[in-house]
Amino acid sequence: MELKFIIVSFLFFTLTIHSTQSESENKDNVIHNNSPVPIVLWHGMGDSCCNLMSMGSIKRFLEQNIPNVYVKSLEIGNNELEDIENSYLMGVNEQVSNACKQIADDNALKNGYNAIGFSQGGQFLRAVAQRCPEPGMKTLISFGGQHQGVYGLPRCPAESAKICDYVRELLNIGAYVDFIQKHLAQAQYWHDPLNEETYRAKSLFLAEINNENIKNETYKLNLQKLDNFVMVKFSEDKMVEPKESEWFGFYKPGQAIEVFKLQDSPLYMEDWLGLREMDNEGKLHFLEAIGDHLQIDLDWFKENIINKYLK
Repeated sequence: MELKFIIVSFLFFTLTIHSTQSESENKDNVIHNNSPVPIVLWHGMGDSCCNLMSMGSIKRFLEQNIPNVYVKSLEIGNNELEDIENSYLMGVNEQVSNACKQIADDNALKNGYNAIGFSQGGQFLRAVAQRCPEPGMKTLISFGGQHQGVYGLPRCPAESAKICDYVRELLNIGAYVDFIQKHLAQAQYWHDPLNEETYRAKSLFLAEINNENIKNETYKLNLQKLDNFVMVKFSEDKMVEPKESEWFGFYKPGQAIEVFKLQDSPLYMEDWLGLREMDNEGKLHFLEAIGDHLQIDLDWFKENIINKYLK
């Protein structure tokens, strides 16, 4: 509790550019048949639903380019400060349950929605698709999501650099130590290629959502309901290790240099999640954006994402 108090206190005094209040949600709003498909956003580590320089900007850009679209930016907590804190200190499964409830309770989403996840929000929204099929997610767009996890946390958002130091220290102690695994979100998608058996046995989120142990057929069937699964990898990504995780690739077991691509993995070849079948149906889309992690050129975003998948 002392560590949590220090982190919260630090964030309160150091976070600067955030909107003063969370977006209001009109749960009585009904999306009519001729309206564009609503959009759900989920931010990344150390960010919040409504940061004017990140999610707030993306929300406005979507609204400007898709007339009358309803955009819901998920807030995990009662305010932006809690949202940022929870992106580190709330277990991923609890975050996903929270998101599922928000989506189910929002009348504007009852006829289905498209979803865009940024960084860890990408794999978190995939979990929503696999676990919470109602209302239906139509298209999932993952910007820099780590679908095979990470093995390294070299850099974090500048406005939350101090809390990132704590995260690194805890991961260095041991991502699979019970206390750390239970209370640190990033530990739950930490994938150690040097200790694959430990990872599969201890991971509370990623190994489970990737069907690496028990093969949950419901996860597979629900994911296959997507019309499109778009994965955006950043060409110069220096935050995600390995960046190939953004396309479902990862390090080959037993070392941390050579990587495999999705199509060469057991997950694909044995079709644990239905991705091979989705690929054959033309539902998987692998895009590469030029730049570092989450450096999104808005013209590229409009041409390659909005015009192709959201209109």
